[in-house]
Amino acid sequence: MTLPTEIENAEPESRPRRQKNPKKTARNVLLGFAAVVLIAGIIGGAYIYNLAQTFNSGTTKIDSAFPEESLRPQKTEPTNGAAAPMNILVMGSDTRGSAELDVDTSASTDQRADTLMLVHIPADRKNVYAVSLMRDLWVNIPGKGESKINSALALGGVPLMVQTVESLFQQRIDHVAMVDFEGFKGLTDALGGVEVDVKIPFAPASGPMKGHYYAAGKQTLNGDEALAFVRERKSFSDGDYQRVRNQQTYMEAIISKTIARETLTNPVTVNSMVTAVSPYISVDKSFDAAAIGNLAVGLRDLRASDTVMFTLPTLGTGTSVDGQSIVVADTGAISEIADALGKDQLGAYVTAHALEKGN
Repeated sequence: MTLPTEIENAEPESRPRRQKNPKKTARNVLLGFAAVVLIAGIIGGAYIYNLAQTFNSGTTKIDSAFPEESLRPQKTEPTNGAAAPMNILVMGSDTRGSAELDVDTSASTDQRADTLMLVHIPADRKNVYAVSLMRDLWVNIPGKGESKINSALALGGVPLMVQTVESLFQQRIDHVAMVDFEGFKGLTDALGGVEVDVKIPFAPASGPMKGHYYAAGKQTLNGDEALAFVRERKSFSDGDYQRVRNQQTYMEAIISKTIARETLTNPVTVNSMVTAVSPYISVDKSFDAAAIGNLAVGLRDLRASDTVMFTLPTLGTGTSVDGQSIVVADTGAISEIADALGKDQLGAYVTAHALEKGN
């Protein structure tokens, strides 16, 4: 790996490109939908069918989401009738003012992933772990050389992004979801607002919520406020690091409210939520409502406290030999996490490094 020549703050990355249809939202939406499918089954067959149809028809399917089989880690097969561990790669984008993006291309484009998250669901289905990857993380892009990890999407589309993450951790990605920040607004409003704990107060200097003050402490955000909350990075001294933390805070709040009994037993809220977010999600062809519903069966006992989110440890920021501002990879931490994933013991890694509440 190329070592940085100096330590400095990473500069803002270019804005990602828009899907040709605004059909993409994040892991929290997928888990929420899984829980919704499970509980909705109690309400009645016709209702669950309509809900599934809404999700399947609203989302965009990525026809070519994965690299060639010969380039991938082996698939983990279930043993003794148990479920296999599952890894989901979530790519988030902020599409303000950008041109269209084609999710099916494998050719070079200028598209970028604004947010990257590896979601690991253990075989016992007792927890969900979400590892955020800094978009400027300096890694090897298979066949392309060293670059920022989010450039994999520009260099070879979704398949190369999947291959890059699989190569980084030597673990197979089972499903892919691309999400659009715009979906956060509709999801938040469908839930009647969400309460987040603002750790660092700020006021955006630009955008629709310019000048709106986010005071420290717990406060309930509406859709517009939530969208600005997950977008903002320029107000913070460590930029993208704090933005990732804020996104994790928002997702935790969404999960908590989505899987709350008062939400799941309210057909109107559930339908509004799925209708609002489905147009902002793109998934691989096999990750449809039926697959999510099957996952929901395994996650039926999941509580908000069973979800752990943390950022992949790094060695800070620096400059590449060609002058780019980058985030320096901590190869030791990556190796530890890869080993834990391979043994389906990510929980042990989290406990050993006191990451139960993030980092």
